[in-house]
Amino acid sequence: MLRKLFLLAIAAVFVGVIVFWLVTIPATVSASALGPHTPNLDNGKTMFNAGGCASCHAVPKQDDRTRLGGGLALHSPFGTFHVPNISSDQKDGIGAWTEVQFVTAMVKGTSPSGEHYYPAFPYTSYQRIALNDLRDLFAYLKTLPAVAGKVRDHELPFPFSIRRLLGGWKFLFLDGKPFTPDGSQSAQWNRGAYLVNGPGHCAECHSPRNALGGIEAGKRFSGGPNPEGKGFIPNITQARLKSWSVSDIASVLSDGLTPEGDSVGGSMTPVIKNTSQLSKEDREAMATYIKSLAPVEGVRRKQSGN
Repeated sequence: MLRKLFLLAIAAVFVGVIVFWLVTIPATVSASALGPHTPNLDNGKTMFNAGGCASCHAVPKQDDRTRLGGGLALHSPFGTFHVPNISSDQKDGIGAWTEVQFVTAMVKGTSPSGEHYYPAFPYTSYQRIALNDLRDLFAYLKTLPAVAGKVRDHELPFPFSIRRLLGGWKFLFLDGKPFTPDGSQSAQWNRGAYLVNGPGHCAECHSPRNALGGIEAGKRFSGGPNPEGKGFIPNITQARLKSWSVSDIASVLSDGLTPEGDSVGGSMTPVIKNTSQLSKEDREAMATYIKSLAPVEGVRRKQSGN
């Protein structure tokens, strides 16, 4: 009897290892999924600004948003991530990447070498970007300056340093679904929903996360502690922005000035540098969608005091 139980336990472990291995295989996009396409560089620039590429990937402490040599350190409860070089440099950036490798990175979170990317790279949102928009973005990135220099490796303790475990994380939080327009809403609302949930990846910062680092779906956009450990990301649902009009929200995305006369700061400062480059129509579309978000009471900010 004990021998049978032992053999069953061994078999269960073996099956578990096989299932884990299969579930955590890094997914890729087939080259056959990419048909003929003529890049639209103007649209690629729009995706670049909406996606906030410069906020993370521009070389720190310099003003040129097109020098995407990386190097920014992102601190998190799981360790420190060092943002990579995505300039057109053939050796240190993505200059040697193929289009399908770029699309795979953006929607599957898989590197050209076949490894999982960490979700500090917000592919859970970027998977919503339309295929042609991704291809236009890639073409636009190729026109930007090559910046030499390899960025240092991430600083992550065990077991977060084991990339294969990210396959399990993706199984839970990467659903593979593209953006689907809502036929009951206007074209402007749908454009805003696309920009906010896809390239804009607003929920990545403006939502609380669970112990595994996944967004708490029921509290999406309700704000929470800054994952980098400094400050508090505000609630952008109608629980907080009820008194703001669509015009107010669009104005903030343009110049960073709130209806109360304050200016946004912290991590929103580089965001405004990006959204201010979008067309007035796109900012208004984003504002229309944000204004439509139902009120959600998020995590309450701890008040200091006696």
